[in-house]
Amino acid sequence: MSSIFEGFLSTPEALDLFSERKIVEAMLRFEASLARAQASVGLIPDSAAQSIIGTCKVDLFDVAKIVRESVRAGSIAIPLVKSLKETVALFNKEAAGFVHFGTTSQDVVDTALALITREALGMIAKDVHKAAAALLALAGRHAADPVLARTFMQPASVTSFGLKCAGWAAPLVRSLQRLQATAANALSVQLGGAVGTLAQMKKGNKRLGPQVTALMAADLKLKEAPFAWHTQRDEWVALACEMALLVGSLGKIARDIALMAQFEVGELAEPLEPGRGGASVMPHKRNPVSCMVALAAAQRVPQRVAALLATMPQEHERALGNWQAELAEWPGLLMSVHGSARAMAQALSGLQVDTQRMRANLDAVRAELPADVVYEWFNPALAQHAATLTRSQVALATNALAALELP
Repeated sequence: MSSIFEGFLSTPEALDLFSERKIVEAMLRFEASLARAQASVGLIPDSAAQSIIGTCKVDLFDVAKIVRESVRAGSIAIPLVKSLKETVALFNKEAAGFVHFGTTSQDVVDTALALITREALGMIAKDVHKAAAALLALAGRHAADPVLARTFMQPASVTSFGLKCAGWAAPLVRSLQRLQATAANALSVQLGGAVGTLAQMKKGNKRLGPQVTALMAADLKLKEAPFAWHTQRDEWVALACEMALLVGSLGKIARDIALMAQFEVGELAEPLEPGRGGASVMPHKRNPVSCMVALAAAQRVPQRVAALLATMPQEHERALGNWQAELAEWPGLLMSVHGSARAMAQALSGLQVDTQRMRANLDAVRAELPADVVYEWFNPALAQHAATLTRSQVALATNALAALELP
């Protein structure tokens, strides 16, 4: 899922999470859960379910072969199910006929992606939480430290660096709140068979599909969708949109820090660590590499979300091309989001703040202006007004952050 140019813009954990092996493993979790639920309601024999569950171990499968065969099949699910049936048959020939019973390829793929996405969101949330907490700590520490407020890239007035940090933190806290709510709706079991009716999952006149869905949702800790969402992608794409907003907020922080870290400004610097931010031929350089990663994500993520929005007009009960395009975009989206979140969490946790340089830059502006302008717009005492607002904003954001449930 990655290239030499992708790896340093994401994280090892995210790259591994969307590896071929992890995706196949998540699909096997779906198949095991399906068999377990169907046996619980008497839809398939318990002995068959046990054979299927015992075989749903990724080490038993040739993942590379399954991936190669998916090219001709048009879906990763088709060669996986074929291989699962063949492997189950080696141990229990009768059980093979109950593999993937009453379901379809999109059911297994969408549910597998929901499982992987939940794990990715957990990693993202932890890093964003860390970034927001670091910003709130900086805000409290520098609540009254004056710094130039800048508009149109020019000095505008005086604020406090603490208020600037509180302003960076607030959108991150709001994004975490929205992501939590949106994920609760989007991360659902996909189960509906070819046309979403679960028609095959019945015993006599008794429809067992809803029970199977409920059992799988509980087992996999996903939402129990009221019906199949094969071509109803609003909740899923809404989650992507929320991630894009988060990346935009992280990119805004990165842009500001990068500007304040320029040599001519010198007010901030990313943490100083061996091998971090060096140059190939200029040993004096100190490149803001965390900001670089976050800004790269802010450039790329909107394009991925635009592609996801474009895939939403899907045909009837199963899409031809649009769903497949969506699948191809999704891993790259989450890998970029986690890369941005991790980069800024690392930068903000060790951000170096030069309050003396901030004051020197302010004094340099004051020296160039008439006294009445200096008094009205560039009086360092204005930072005290900002400090009062900073402390109230920090209290609100801290309480909101504490109320969030991290995965």
